[in-house]
Amino acid sequence: MDIVTIVIIAISAVAIAGLAWYVWQQRQSKVFAERYGPEYQRVVSETGSRRRAEAELRHREERVEHLEIRPLTAQQQTEYMRQWRATQARFVDDPAGAIREADVLVEDVMKTRGYPVSDFDQRAADLSVHHPRVVDNYRGARDIARRHRRGDATTEDLRRAMVYYRDLFEDLLEDREHARAAAERSVERAPERAADIDPAARHRAARPEDRVIPENREVRP
Repeated sequence: MDIVTIVIIAISAVAIAGLAWYVWQQRQSKVFAERYGPEYQRVVSETGSRRRAEAELRHREERVEHLEIRPLTAQQQTEYMRQWRATQARFVDDPAGAIREADVLVEDVMKTRGYPVSDFDQRAADLSVHHPRVVDNYRGARDIARRHRRGDATTEDLRRAMVYYRDLFEDLLEDREHARAAAERSVERAPERAADIDPAARHRAARPEDRVIPENREVRP
């Protein structure tokens, strides 16, 4: 094999590896974008690149995996719903007081479920892993509460903050943390379950090359 051929092969191998890496990166970015929604774009904007944003999101996931997040009991859910209804009813006569209560109530639910609550930014980052749809609303509600303390928020702003807190509160009552893990395990075990139910499926699972039969091949008993 001459040197020119070797160089061509080496260049082709590098090009193929580069293309494979690019495709993998695009696929990873799509997964993150679909999972985190607007939060993904916010982190990209904050960090300045998709690579750094995805590294940050992976770090969040690893951190939350080590937290002892637990679902609420039925009794706890019922009690929290009672408190929320009372807080929501208070909004009519005391919007600012209702917002303060809503913030405390959301924090209490997080604490009960096992989330650290000492630092707000870290709290929001932790929430984003399993509650990405509502975490930006949480930031918005806190911002409105701060503006109200400075006298810069209207009653309509407070009403919007109340809606934000409600959405987050309702999301926290659901055990999304364990539901996603269970769904992922279910997807992974689907071929095993099919094999358990159907002996033919077990055979197909054992021999991937036999799973697809070309249309032009005769099927014999």
